[in-house]
Amino acid sequence: MKNVHEVRMPDIGDARDVGVIEIRVKAGDAVLEGQTLIIVETDKAAMEIPSPTTGVLQSLTVGLDDKVSEGSPIALIESEGRSPAPAPMIEPVATLAEPRQLASAPALIEVREPPTDMPLASPSVRKFSRELGVSLKAIQGTGLRCRITKEDVLAHVKGALKVSEAGAQPLGGVLPWPVVDFAKYGPVETRALSRIRKISGANLHRNWVMIPHVTNHDDADITQLEQFRVQVNKEKAQSGVKLTLLALLMKACAAALKKFPEFNASLNGDELVLKRYCHIGFAADTPQGLVVPVIKDVDQKGVLAIAREMSALAEKAREGKLSVAEMSGGCFSISSLGGIGGTYFTPIINAPEVAILGVGKSRERLALEGGQVVTRNILPLSLSWDHRVIDGATAGRFNAYLGSVLADYRRLVL
Repeated sequence: MKNVHEVRMPDIGDARDVGVIEIRVKAGDAVLEGQTLIIVETDKAAMEIPSPTTGVLQSLTVGLDDKVSEGSPIALIESEGRSPAPAPMIEPVATLAEPRQLASAPALIEVREPPTDMPLASPSVRKFSRELGVSLKAIQGTGLRCRITKEDVLAHVKGALKVSEAGAQPLGGVLPWPVVDFAKYGPVETRALSRIRKISGANLHRNWVMIPHVTNHDDADITQLEQFRVQVNKEKAQSGVKLTLLALLMKACAAALKKFPEFNASLNGDELVLKRYCHIGFAADTPQGLVVPVIKDVDQKGVLAIAREMSALAEKAREGKLSVAEMSGGCFSISSLGGIGGTYFTPIINAPEVAILGVGKSRERLALEGGQVVTRNILPLSLSWDHRVIDGATAGRFNAYLGSVLADYRRLVL
């Protein structure tokens, strides 16, 4: 007996109204359980939506650029009486291998013609263009069927695209991006940007352009903290958990966010949303690009639990297996270059957060204490903050308090 199963959008984390950016099947196709039906894109990642059963696709109820959420109907599949398996939590594909070129499977693409006055663009691109105040009608898309991508919007903002025949000036008076034939100067190699670099690049550009950044640089004396960390790792050598400086920093930042709630906030129009939870993200460097996993409820966890969870998330990031939920909900971020080197830098705020802490590599310095020359372990800190929400005095106090906690970790119990 044949049954018709209605396929609905599975759990995709906190994402809502995500855009359909690719369709992999058409009505009449035989599909296998687990085969990708469509691909949707959030502001953080692209996700493949698989078929929950094996059968014949009767119809698709979504088209390109449609918006879907958890539970939205997307297809009807006729199968041999077997109920489909429950839909799993979907993992993003932004950090996995690049998607197949559409030219290799033209028969699998069903394109729904948009209204003639509406340019082709995904919902995330439309939102991005609105935030920058750019009309999509003024942009020539370079994607499939002239689809407008985030890169096209950025190129337009930079003045890279050709101006109209009427002689319009580049947007905002910005000079056009220089077009250079680099090959005439010597050998060159061209590499395609990974999907995650394209997504993160557009987000970073938006954040840098729209947020008035100010960065305070400071030093923290972590001599005692580093001694404590080494001692704990010796005691826990058999447990398999390694206490890192980043885990200790995360716990100290949670205390600072509680003391200075303006840093644990987000702008929402003319309102400031103060958060009563404390989720902190940390920048993870992967072969595909930068991602920011988020540790939830840092203020309620011990440093060993934080270190354990951080290690697990970092491993998933390197393997490209982070879910959208594991990269969402952050209140504050930490970008640490301690394992690489360097001192001070300007980390870019991860919107809609209002601050981010940059951490350099600690170094030993000589200091004078009680007439004696001693060696201290100094950690360089760079705090970037949104001047629309935070003023300089508050930022200075935040850094001072954070430094005092790192200098004497016992302050956390006060």
